[in-house]
Amino acid sequence: MKIEQLYTGCLAQGAYYIESNGEAAVIDPLREVQGYIDIAEKRNAKIKYIFETHFHADFVSGHVTLSEKTGAPIIYGPNATPEFEAVIAKDNQKFKLGNVVIKVLHTPGHTMESTTYLLLDENGEEHAIFSGDTLFLGDVGRPDLAQKAAHMTEEELAGTLYQSLREKIMTLPDETIVYPGHGAGSACGKNMSKETVGTIGEQKETNYALRADMTKEEFVKEVTDGLLPPPAYFPLNVMLNKKGYEDIDVVLEKGQKGMSPEIFETVANESGAVVLDVRHQSEFAEGHIPNSIFIGIDGSFAPWVGALIQDVKQPILLVVSEERLEEAIIRLSRVGFDNVIGYLEGGFEAWKKTGKETDFVEMITAEELASISKSENLNIYDVRKESEYLSEHIIDAQNTPLDNINEYLATFKTEGKNYVHCAGGYRSMIANSILKSRGIHNLVDVKGGFSAIKQTDLSISNYVCPSTL
Repeated sequence: MKIEQLYTGCLAQGAYYIESNGEAAVIDPLREVQGYIDIAEKRNAKIKYIFETHFHADFVSGHVTLSEKTGAPIIYGPNATPEFEAVIAKDNQKFKLGNVVIKVLHTPGHTMESTTYLLLDENGEEHAIFSGDTLFLGDVGRPDLAQKAAHMTEEELAGTLYQSLREKIMTLPDETIVYPGHGAGSACGKNMSKETVGTIGEQKETNYALRADMTKEEFVKEVTDGLLPPPAYFPLNVMLNKKGYEDIDVVLEKGQKGMSPEIFETVANESGAVVLDVRHQSEFAEGHIPNSIFIGIDGSFAPWVGALIQDVKQPILLVVSEERLEEAIIRLSRVGFDNVIGYLEGGFEAWKKTGKETDFVEMITAEELASISKSENLNIYDVRKESEYLSEHIIDAQNTPLDNINEYLATFKTEGKNYVHCAGGYRSMIANSILKSRGIHNLVDVKGGFSAIKQTDLSISNYVCPSTL
């Protein structure tokens, strides 16, 4: 028996390849599926099943394409209503895979079709669960994403999740391995561990939601407390996962259309496309196309595109090096952004050589910020999440979280300079690009963000409890 976790850091997502005696199954595959096919071919195995734990909101799964390429059936748990051919399994139904068995455990609560897959080894013993978004390490799936589809409140869904965990998951042997659908960094939970493999026993000891003495009422309260609004693109991804989508090869062909600066400018103006610059933040600061949006490919690229651009049908033009063009298109497609219509051939350097207008973002070091603050009252804006800000921040800095930056436009001063920082410099440059596209140009980015700021003598606040605000 072979189990391989295929973890994608940008999405904090785990897909799984399971193989026994020449037969393989893939659980929650990513959009680009060739890697799974290659693993099976290399090991002379045949992909027999494609299991989906639920209709994912944070990424577009590769189930439809993988099924088309391999002939393997797509399997969902009870209550799933896909608009393509699939096997809707019954609770406790078993699927034989070589010398092992995969058993369906219907675990509704995150969504009503949410299903955990229990792997029984060659001896019929409980070996591992693939828990999707039902159980994470350190957390459980948020119960507020499927309210409309389920015709239930988040409290009702949380109550359903409580029963699923206690009746289907916590009754398994403590040594049962837990392979979750996500880890730290995913928006599908609020307290996930950085670890990506654990056991039932460990979770009973460390996961706040699996406390043995926890009542249903306590569970509902704690699981629903502090949930941030989900990104706007989540429902759109659910629909793609339910209805189907274009093959990734079609998306790549459309997006890999090189354009001269002249054509690029014309297409941008006529199509209403977002010009998305995915270079490093320091390159963007030194020079960029006016009104372009920066979201660097070396950060949490796809989730930030989803959170800030939101409309998966929005036409996108890329400013990207040719060697990373395919990567950018694939990573956009993972969250449903399939409408890349081309890229700037020759990159920003080609744009500059034509003499076209350019823009830049002023930058200073944290030390320079500290020095200036001694003689001036500065307008400092912290674009980290509220929880990060509450933990520690520069005294008198205003919190304008990047997730909702458009709601804070009136907060930025029209006179003087606005000093913007995040934790390390990535999110602040995204914020600056959005602000500049909205006509706010008196911006200064603080290099190194709060990590560098803490090394200076700037006054830092102590923790502020939200309930006292």
